[in-house]
Amino acid sequence: MDTKTYYTTIDSNGTAEFRDRGSKFIGYAFPVNSVDQFKKSLELIKKEHPKATHHCFAYRIGIDGNSFRVNDDGEPSGTAGKPILGQIDSKELTNVGVVVVRYFGGSLLGVPGLINAYKTTATVVLQTIPFVQKPIEVKYRLQFDYTTMNDVMTIIKQYNCTILSQEIQLFSLFTIGIPISRLDEVLYRFRDMHTVETTKC
Repeated sequence: MDTKTYYTTIDSNGTAEFRDRGSKFIGYAFPVNSVDQFKKSLELIKKEHPKATHHCFAYRIGIDGNSFRVNDDGEPSGTAGKPILGQIDSKELTNVGVVVVRYFGGSLLGVPGLINAYKTTATVVLQTIPFVQKPIEVKYRLQFDYTTMNDVMTIIKQYNCTILSQEIQLFSLFTIGIPISRLDEVLYRFRDMHTVETTKC
């Protein structure tokens, strides 16, 4: 499968637990499409574990590799967020967030121990969820007369396009994601109709 037309992600949530010398680490992995979405999930986890010592995390979003973040949340620098991100990247995943909650157990683990604990928790939680391959999509805005709705929907379904937003009136406005591998065909079909205006988002 051509890696340029597909990306690998998860489309369900997972949790897993790891213990080391009394400390308990709980890993959460979940799909994310935006930074805001990640922040909301992080807040929910913090509410679920208000007494935890640390809520460390990493996420990677998008296919250009530029949108990612790591956070050690008070652990020594580089011992939590980076090992978590390392596991996301080693499996070549994107649009994924992983949060690891730690309850301190009384024994210091030291830097190597912490790196191992956060890395292992991230590995284990990612093993609980099946990976899925999704087509890389290009966003387009469609404007068309309501009377051509059936023809437009036929093309969208035929080429597995994703409808991201829709305003259906006499003159309809859709934002869709077109699989990059079928882009030329889809645009040709729409332009061939002469009643559909296509604009790249």
